[in-house]
Amino acid sequence: MNILAYIIYFLLTYLITVHAGLSFYRNGKVYVLQLLNGDQALSAFINKMLLTGYYLLNLGYAALSVHSWNTIGTWTQLIAIVITLTGRIMLILAVIHFINMLAVFLFSKYRNQFSHHKTFYNET
Repeated sequence: MNILAYIIYFLLTYLITVHAGLSFYRNGKVYVLQLLNGDQALSAFINKMLLTGYYLLNLGYAALSVHSWNTIGTWTQLIAIVITLTGRIMLILAVIHFINMLAVFLFSKYRNQFSHHKTFYNET
């Protein structure tokens, strides 16, 4: 029964992680490009590195989380474990996305303050 639970869990985790990662990758290009002042090559590189790190972190966590599973004997246990761990992965994805958006916001705020001071000193 554990093998079936592993297959279901890894399939769900893979689908959720890849779908969310590709969505963040596609929609995040604009923000990374804006933060890097239009440097297309660097923003594409950073966006790919963020996607790779995102995949490694989430799929690595999913692989490590099955280490603590007990033997599953019933269908109820199988469903409970798969749902609980899938929910955990979804919460982790949400937290990672929030932290990334906070970092983008803070970086853009810092960059705007720095560019404002730079133009102020150049005008005087």
